[in-house]
Amino acid sequence: MTYTDVKTNLLAHADPERAKTLAWFFKTKPGQYGEGDQFLGLSMPQQHSIAKQYLRLPMDDVEQLLREPFHEMRMTGLLIWVYQARKTSSIEQEVLMDRYVANRRYINNWDLVDVTCPHLVGRPLLQNDRSVLYELAQEDHLWSQRIAIVSTMAFIRAGQFADTFAISEALLAHKHDLIHKAVGWMLREVGKRNVDALEEFLHDHVHQMPRTALRYAIEKFEPARRKYYLTL
Repeated sequence: MTYTDVKTNLLAHADPERAKTLAWFFKTKPGQYGEGDQFLGLSMPQQHSIAKQYLRLPMDDVEQLLREPFHEMRMTGLLIWVYQARKTSSIEQEVLMDRYVANRRYINNWDLVDVTCPHLVGRPLLQNDRSVLYELAQEDHLWSQRIAIVSTMAFIRAGQFADTFAISEALLAHKHDLIHKAVGWMLREVGKRNVDALEEFLHDHVHQMPRTALRYAIEKFEPARRKYYLTL
């Protein structure tokens, strides 16, 4: 079971027409956030299925997948780590997290981040020091910053909101729409579990929040309550 086996399997499922659609959807033209990314045309169910076939793939082989130019090869490599993390000890999960963070330059689109970082970064940090997230949030690197905020999904699911609020506050002045959406999404997830905590955050920060982040955060509010915040 090697990196080459996974690569050959993925190539065998390539769909050039679907690849064109994915290249458009993930904004790969010059100047767009996914500039230069390449696609094979696999669906997410296909990638999950292939990842499950290679659960014993060594870590070094997964890292080779992460260095491939094709998006689906990087995603499948990350999915292998996600599945491996579910069956390993807490110490081994921390090792996977460290390798994930070390390879973050290759985790370079929003789906690669969102599907994987709550499991591979957030979960290992539930019982550990979380300073790495604040370091990632301060980097001048879009995907590191998105990893920082979306990883807090693991904390939210555990009923812990403080880091979500702190990192959201640190990213409120960010200029990129993909960070606005991520911040709003995480705040909305907090609101599903504790609307009072979300409204307390909004009370303090609504005037500084980008419009997109605010809309995402209050999406589940009643219409009158949404209107109230939008008029502020």
